Amino acid sequence: MAQADAQWLQARDDGLYVAPADLWIDPVQPKARAVITHGHGDHARPGHGAVLATPATAAIMRARYGAQAAGRFEDAAYGVPQRLGGVDLTLRPAGHVLGSAQVVLDHGGRRAVVSGDYKRRDDPTCAAFEPVACDLFVTEATFALPVFRHPPIGRELDKLFASMARFPERSHLLGVYALGKAQRLIAELRARGYDREIFLHGALKPLCRLYEDWGVALGPLADATAAEKHRLRGQLVLAPPAATRDRWARRLDDPVVAHASGWMTVRQRAKQRLAELPLIVSDHADWDELTATVVETGCETLWVTHGREDALVHWARGRGIDARALSLVGREDEDADP
Repeated sequence: MAQADAQWLQARDDGLYVAPADLWIDPVQPKARAVITHGHGDHARPGHGAVLATPATAAIMRARYGAQAAGRFEDAAYGVPQRLGGVDLTLRPAGHVLGSAQVVLDHGGRRAVVSGDYKRRDDPTCAAFEPVACDLFVTEATFALPVFRHPPIGRELDKLFASMARFPERSHLLGVYALGKAQRLIAELRARGYDREIFLHGALKPLCRLYEDWGVALGPLADATAAEKHRLRGQLVLAPPAATRDRWARRLDDPVVAHASGWMTVRQRAKQRLAELPLIVSDHADWDELTATVVETGCETLWVTHGREDALVHWARGRGIDARALSLVGREDEDADP
């Protein structure tokens, strides 16, 4: 069964290739035609001739890469099938970031689903993941170890609010990634009633504006780089993780340094980030969610891409699923922190 799938959906060094449609999914190198699952830099690379993606992902790529984003974009709305060389291709929500999509491929009576990156938690900034029944499921495995069981986001926000109440005179510098994590944290804070200005590092501003253009309300935001030092005391400041450890952060007096990532489960990672306040907030599925998703798809064959592949492959084989690791190169870019 896996061999039959491999004849038309092929795992190559540059990515996944859909042979009947002459089409690549999230390829590493520029291709004549590519489907892009979402806008993170390890999946959405510039320079392709034609890119098929959701309108939001196309907008993100244009914002990040300008004229180099692609020769042209072919917008594909969720749930609308397209016929490409004998393959019916449909994009379905992945729940990862704004515009993120799973690629559903129907060919010769077989269905393959390429998940891209995904999460199963509620997120006010993007469409929720939709499980799709299939014969072959291609899944990520970023947190595919039983140690990774992400807590509810409300618990992590409670930790942040408690720290802000305990240290009202100190700014709280929160390391978040520019696409997805920053906007999700802001939206979740607003949902909890936090209506004060949130100060942003300049690198976060363009994508926050883009999210707002797409109808995601983020409330009052201010420029942390332009703010006078005294204005930042007692404030919440968001910045890329690297900026929390460089000269830019010196504008803050004795900040509480926090980081929001699934990796904050690992104490050594928190120490490396100098995180006084580690917050376990991930835009990827954890172990229980990964395994539950595989079961929901009902797949006979499982291909596991980037992450902790071996554990998920072992678990799947124990359930009688034909599973293998693809070990695709070029994933887990620093830009796409989980």
